[in-house]
Amino acid sequence: MSADSNPSKDAKETPGPTDGGPARTGSGEGAELIRFDHVTKRFGTNTVLDSLDFTVSSGKHVTLIGPSGSGKTTILRLLMTLLKPDEGTIKVGGTYLTHEEKGGKLVPAGEKHIREVRKNIGMVFQQFNLFPNMKVLRNITEAPVHVLGMEKDAAEERARELLELVGLTAHLDKYPTQLSGGQQQRVAIARALAMRPQVLLLDEVTSALDPELVAGVLDVLRDIAHTTDITMLCVTHEMNFARDISDDVLMFDAGRVIESGSPEKIFTEPEHERTREFLSAVL
Repeated sequence: MSADSNPSKDAKETPGPTDGGPARTGSGEGAELIRFDHVTKRFGTNTVLDSLDFTVSSGKHVTLIGPSGSGKTTILRLLMTLLKPDEGTIKVGGTYLTHEEKGGKLVPAGEKHIREVRKNIGMVFQQFNLFPNMKVLRNITEAPVHVLGMEKDAAEERARELLELVGLTAHLDKYPTQLSGGQQQRVAIARALAMRPQVLLLDEVTSALDPELVAGVLDVLRDIAHTTDITMLCVTHEMNFARDISDDVLMFDAGRVIESGSPEKIFTEPEHERTREFLSAVL
C-alpha cells in the first residue's frame, strides 16, 4: 500500500485459503491490485475526495480510519461503482474500473466492462441487505449461479463450506428474519466471499449491531484475515480490530490521506496532530 508517497511496511507472508476460505484469482502476493490516480469526488459544492492517490497490494489488509465525512466510505462505494469519480481513474487488477481504452483514448466504460471488473470485488455493508424471501443457502448461491454461471450443486457446496467458516451451518434452511443481526451479518460475509473476489470491502460492518453481537462478527473477520490471502479494504471505528488485522492503516481527513503506515506506527506513534486528536477521541 502507498498513499501520497508514504511507504508501507514490508510485505508479510499470508497463508493460503483454508478449505472453506476464499480463493483469489489474478494478481500474485505483493502485486498492485487497486490504484486510485488523482480521484476527486464531489457532492454538490462539497469535495469528499480531493485528488486522491493511493494503491493497495494484493494480499494486504488495509484499514481506513478518520472522522465521519472524511471520504472513507466513498472510496468503497467508488470501488463498487455505486458512485463514479468526477475526476481521475481507478484500476483493479491492472484494468480500469469505470473507464476503458478505445482508439488510444480513455473514455467512460460501458456497463458490460464495469460488471466484468466488478466481479473481482465483494462488499459487506453496514446493513445486511439479505434477500428476505430466500433462505440462507439460496442467499449465498444466488449470485454465483446467476452472475458467475456456477452449477447449482457446486455453488451449494461452496456455500456450505462458507457457512461452516462463519459458524452458521445449522442455519442454512432459515430465512434472514429468523436470525439475529450478528448471524445475518455473517451470512452477508459468506455471500460476499461466495463470489471469490480478489478484494473484500468492509464498510463499518458492526455499526448496525447490538454491542453483544459485535465480537462474534469481528472474530469471523479476524479468522478470514489470518487464514486466507484475500485482500481486504476496511472502514471501521473498531480500533482494536484494525490493529489486529491490518498491514497498513490510512488516516483520512477532508478527503485526503494525511498519514499512513503500520498499525504499530499509527496507533502508537502517530506523526500528525489530527491523527493524535482522532485517536484520543476513539480509543
